[in-house]
Amino acid sequence: MHIEPLDSWVAGFKKPLLIAGPCSVESEQQFSETVAGFAGLPVNFIRGGIWKPRTRPGSFEGNGARALDWVDEVSKTHPLSFATEVATAAHVEAALSHGIKLLWIGARTTVNPFNVQQIADAVKGKDVAIFIKNPINPDLALWKGAIERFSKVGITKLGAIHRGFHSFQETKYRNPPFWQIPLELKSELPDLPLICDPSHIAGDRELIQEVAQRALDLNYDGLMIESHCNPDAALSDARQQVSPARLKQILNSLELRSSSFSNEQIKDELATIREQIDQVDREILEAIATRMSLVSRIGDYKKENNVAIFQISRWKEIFKSRPKWGEAMKLDPEFTMELYRQIHQQSVKAQTRIFNQEDEEIDLNI
Repeated sequence: MHIEPLDSWVAGFKKPLLIAGPCSVESEQQFSETVAGFAGLPVNFIRGGIWKPRTRPGSFEGNGARALDWVDEVSKTHPLSFATEVATAAHVEAALSHGIKLLWIGARTTVNPFNVQQIADAVKGKDVAIFIKNPINPDLALWKGAIERFSKVGITKLGAIHRGFHSFQETKYRNPPFWQIPLELKSELPDLPLICDPSHIAGDRELIQEVAQRALDLNYDGLMIESHCNPDAALSDARQQVSPARLKQILNSLELRSSSFSNEQIKDELATIREQIDQVDREILEAIATRMSLVSRIGDYKKENNVAIFQISRWKEIFKSRPKWGEAMKLDPEFTMELYRQIHQQSVKAQTRIFNQEDEEIDLNI
């Protein structure tokens, strides 16, 4: 997969890439006032919703193609590079006819490979950048698959936008970030620019700064932040939008991290520590292998005595005691519980294989 680096096609690029603007282009005046407020800010692209796919009908769903005319008018006074979301081939055609060079695919569209392919076919052969938001649910394969579809039609200006994931668990965020998923995407596609959308993750303007800082701490390539000249009066997603003045405060508060170490002594010390980590990791895996061996022995006893694999009392005992053990060792109890969920799942699989072993031998003898 060939991906062009941001500095090869974004004019004056300096990390982090910044995409900012209102959730929706509500009127020419609203858009003009918002853009005017960005004067002096390092905004690379002005974002704005032209078409707004909403969960329920009846809510504001954008002004449609006429809003593109407002963008054109504002750009005469405030030169800008505009970016917007597209969900259909018709959206692509309308956006490209107005010279828009950056389009993104929304979370609701990413979940549908048929829609993604239609949009990919519509941009084939076009000089346009495509950023893909993660799907609504935490599914790395869907996200990666959407990116691959655009790569296969020849789009090389590609990026991923992390906007958080839907969860039935109640958290302080609108869309919990599940940071491990975008980081896994980045590990598989290291050349792919990764942008964080703290507005949609937070769902609350008071949390945007902390989410944005976390993204920069994790070496994200950029941010997409929703900003409105009068956030409380916004027609969509009012709670997660900030004024241009507040956006400036957030940007000034963010700390940029170096992507590597320059001090040779520190590098040597880190190499020693990482060697120790490697040794500990080997010991951890050896301990898990020993545990799985013991689990297999228990599986043999269960099979010989016709006892069910899953024992609810044992499950409860493990999930009550292990987090307490971990907490005594200064480990996060939630981390310990998640770790043992994975270990328990593998234990059940191992014992299931033992129970099925006799059936497999019979099949081989047929």
